[in-house]
Amino acid sequence: MNTADLGLPVDVPSTALFTDHYELTMLQAALKAGTADRRSVFEVFSRRLPEGRRYGVVAGTGRVLDAVENFRFDAGVIGFLRERRVVDEETLQWLSSYRFSGDIWGYPEGEVYFPGSPILRVEGSFAECVLLETVILSILNHDSAIAAAASRMASAAGQRPLIEMGARRTHELAAVAASRAAYVGGFTTTSDLAAGFRYDIPTVGTSAHSFTLLHDNERDAFQAQVDSLGPGTTLLVDTYDVTEAVRTAVEVAGPELGAVRIDSGDLLLVAHRVRQQLDELGATKTKIIVTSDLDEYAIASLAAAPVDAYGVGTQLVTGSGHPTCSMVYKLVARAHSADPKAQLEPVAKKSLGAKSSVGGRKWAARRPDEHGVAEAEVIGTGAVPVELADHQLLVELIKGGEVVAREPLDTVRERHAAARGRLPLSATQLSKGEAVIPTEYV
Repeated sequence: MNTADLGLPVDVPSTALFTDHYELTMLQAALKAGTADRRSVFEVFSRRLPEGRRYGVVAGTGRVLDAVENFRFDAGVIGFLRERRVVDEETLQWLSSYRFSGDIWGYPEGEVYFPGSPILRVEGSFAECVLLETVILSILNHDSAIAAAASRMASAAGQRPLIEMGARRTHELAAVAASRAAYVGGFTTTSDLAAGFRYDIPTVGTSAHSFTLLHDNERDAFQAQVDSLGPGTTLLVDTYDVTEAVRTAVEVAGPELGAVRIDSGDLLLVAHRVRQQLDELGATKTKIIVTSDLDEYAIASLAAAPVDAYGVGTQLVTGSGHPTCSMVYKLVARAHSADPKAQLEPVAKKSLGAKSSVGGRKWAARRPDEHGVAEAEVIGTGAVPVELADHQLLVELIKGGEVVAREPLDTVRERHAAARGRLPLSATQLSKGEAVIPTEYV
C-alpha cells in the first residue's frame, strides 16, 4: 500500500492559496494586456549556497508534484477571492478552470546542486506558470534546507543511525515535511507518527523524563517500561544519577537491555563512562543513544565516543542555522506572442548588486574527472557538448500537466547517498568553505 495516497487531515485539498497576492494581480494585468498566453520558461535556482555549505541537496520535489496537481481554484477559494476583491470577475472565471498543462523538468530529488544550478524548469503559458512561484519555492526552500543539514549530519555520523525528533520544535505541518527531508538526507527513523503514516518512514520512541518522574522511584519506572515493551527497550538514564540509573536498568532488564539514552551532560565523557559500566555489568550488547541539542558539529565531536545512534531535533528542523536555501523562481525565456510556434527569447533581470541572473532555457551537466569524481557543474543554453551528453542532470517530472516521475522515498534517499559519494572528499568537511566544485557557464 502506498501510504502517500491515503491522505491525512494535514493535507490541504487545494494548494491554490499557497501563493502571494501579487501573483494574481500580475495574472489579471497580463490577461488584459493579451500577454498571459505567451509561452514562458521559469527556472528555480540559488545564486549562492548558505554560508559555509559545500553543496546543496534537492528535496521536496515529490511534494512539489503533489502541490501542482492540487493547485485548483474551487468554489470556496473563488468565493474568498471575490469577497476580498483580489482580482476582477474575468480573472476569477479564468482561475476557476485552472489546471497546469505545461511541462516541468528538474534535478531528480536527492541530487546535489550548486550555485546557479537550474534545479527546476517550469514551461507553459506565463499565466499558468507564474501562479506556481510561491508554492514551489516554499516547498523547495524548506525541504532542501532540512535535507542539506541532514546530509551534513549523516556524513558526520558515519555509519551510525540518526533519529529525527524535531516535531515539537517547529510547526506541526512543517514537522512532517522536515521528517521527509531528513530521511532523504540520510536519517533512518523519525519520532513523528504523521510522517510515518504519510511517507512510510520508520518510527521509533520509548519514554521521556516525565515517565520516570511519574513513578515513585526510577526502578519502578524502568520495571513498568520493561514489563510493557520488553528488555529490548531503550531506558532513559539521566533523570537523576546516571551511574545509579545504568546499574538499575541492567538489574531490571538484564544483560539483554536494548539501549540506554543520555540526554544531558558532557556527552563525550558520560558515553565513555556508561559504556565501561555496561560492559562491566555484562550488558556488552546494550547500545548507547545520545540526544540533547545535537548538530553536525556535536555529532562529529562524538566520533570517537562509544555512541551507537544520535537523536536530533531543533538544529535539524531549523536547517542547522540555515532554514532556507534562498532559491528564486525567475522568468528566463518567453515568446513574443501567444503563437505556440513563436521562438523563445532569453530574458534576465539586470542588477548592479548580487541579484543578477542568466537568461535562456538551460541544461545542466556534472562533469566528472577520470576517477568519476565530480569536478564542475556545467550550465548552458545552447547545444549540449557531446562529452556531457551522458552526464545531464535534468529529468522530466511533468509532461503536458501530467506527473510522470513519482518514485519511492527510499529511491530518493539512495540517490542522495550516491550523489554525495561522487563529490570530492572535501564536500563532507564541516569547516567553512566555498562550493566543493565550481559552476561553469558555456
